Formats: sequence, structure tokens, C-alpha cells
Amino acid sequence: MRALVVDHSAEAHLTFAEVPDPDPASNEAVIKVEAISLNSGEIKRSTLPATPDGSVLGYDAAGVVVRAASDGSGPAVGARVITLGAKGAWAQFRTVPTHSIGTVPEGADLGAVSTIPVAGTTALLTLRRLGQTLGRRVLITGASGGFGRYAVQLAARSGAEVVAITGDPAQADGLRALGAHEVLPDPAKVDQPVFGVLDGVGGPQMVAAFGAMHAGGKLISIGHAAMAESNFEYGAFLSIDGRHDRSIQIFNVIAEAATGVSRELTWLAAETVAGRLDPQITWRTDWSKYAEAIGALVSRRLHGKAVLDVS
Repeated sequence: MRALVVDHSAEAHLTFAEVPDPDPASNEAVIKVEAISLNSGEIKRSTLPATPDGSVLGYDAAGVVVRAASDGSGPAVGARVITLGAKGAWAQFRTVPTHSIGTVPEGADLGAVSTIPVAGTTALLTLRRLGQTLGRRVLITGASGGFGRYAVQLAARSGAEVVAITGDPAQADGLRALGAHEVLPDPAKVDQPVFGVLDGVGGPQMVAAFGAMHAGGKLISIGHAAMAESNFEYGAFLSIDGRHDRSIQIFNVIAEAATGVSRELTWLAAETVAGRLDPQITWRTDWSKYAEAIGALVSRRLHGKAVLDVS
């Protein structure tokens, strides 16, 4: 089969190559991939010297089951699905454990639902970790990115007062249309304390966001897009100002997928197909033009999700 593999001598550290067809375990289905969506984490991973040439990366893929799991679990042959895995999405076929496969309604645009696995599932599960958000202020950093846009929509639907953080003023109206109550350039500009934070940026923004929480607040770290140190000054963890019991948690969606996310993937797909969630695709092209899409993502010219249709 054809796959997009790591090649550190090539443009964007990737090239097309013929690789062996996947060999599924008993609890895995084989998926014919029709669309993939890109995430900054896997793009960065492809450039690392520690990632061997020939590796097939990719978390998010949507397609059709061509071989059901031999243990009888999961969807049948012919089912339209979305999949989440630690690798293997950037290929014509991939194998995925059935507990990380969600089913997709008939007639759905597989490119649209391919945006869900990392971004949508992370937003949904981190909001659950925050707990009851009805009537509470929730701050989301990196709000104009793929994860951030799903998080804004889901947080608003949960009844939260959403404070969206983006460094691009041109994104403000779009974020308000998704449900944001406030759009600010930096967490340091927050003038009323927040209950919870979903942080995909790290660095100084994570520090400022932690400082914006009131007593009992929780910050969930899901990424470090800023690629900068998060240096907390002395006193940041003291409760002398009355803001005690604040906490920081680290979230990894791939680790969560190991315990099963098929229900979440299926629900998110249905909501997207029904038009109650907007995947916010801002770049879509054939996978042969992967370098253009990756360049837009890395340079932060791309706000939202990039989808590659697998030909």
C-alpha cells in the first residue's frame, strides 16, 4: 500500500513510499482510509531525529471497514468510521483497536468527521474532567486552533461562560459565533477569575491562566504549542490571597484512547453530521499536497483544521 512516511532528507520530513499492508491483531479492524486531519503534535514528531525514517505516523483518519476484527468486536465490513490511534493514519489502510473506532452516519462527509479524533475527543474529555461548568467561567487558550474551536463549542453548549484566548484579532468574530462570550489576546488580560482552564499553549500563557483561576479552580494541560517554558514565580502556589485548592492536570488523548473512546467518537460524529458541531475546516486538499498543508499549519497561517483526502 501507499503511505506517507518519515524521510528526514525530504521536504517537510515526509515522502510517499510503498509499505507492507497492515497485519491486524484479533481486536483490530482494517480501515480503508479516505480522509485524514493533521495535528501539530504529529507534525512535530515527524521532524524529530529520534523518529526513524520509514515511520507511518498520523492520529486521525476516517474511512470504511474492509476487514472486521476477528474477535467479533466493533463494526462490520462496509461500515463508515472514524479512528483514533498513536500511528498509522497516513496510509491507504490502517489497523485500529475496535475500542478506538467510532461509527459515522450514512451520507456523512468523511473529511469533516476526520477532524474529530484528537481535537474533538480532547475537548469533550477535558471538559468532563473540569466537572460541572453550567454558569461557570471557562478559559480556553489556543482557541482558534482545531482543539480550541471544538472546546469553545462544547463548553458553550455545557452552559459555561467561555473566555477564548487567541493571538489573532481577526479570529474574534468567528470565535464569538462558536459561542465565546469574551475573546482576549492573553490570559493576563482576564479581569474576572475563571473556574477552569483548558490550555493547549503552555509557556507564559499557562502561567497567566493558572493565575486567573479562583479558589478550587482546575487547569488541564493538553499541549505546548508555544514551545516555551512555563516558569511559575515564587508564591504562585501559595494561598495567601485566598485562592487555595487550585490544581493542574496533564491530559493525553492517545493514552485515553487505550481505555476506549468509541462512544465519544460516535457521538461527536453524529453531532457534526447533524450540524450541531462545526468542524471548522480551513484547509482541505488531496494528500499529494501534504507539504502545503503542513507549511500552513507550522507557520500558524491555518486556524482550524486541515484535511487531506486520500486518493
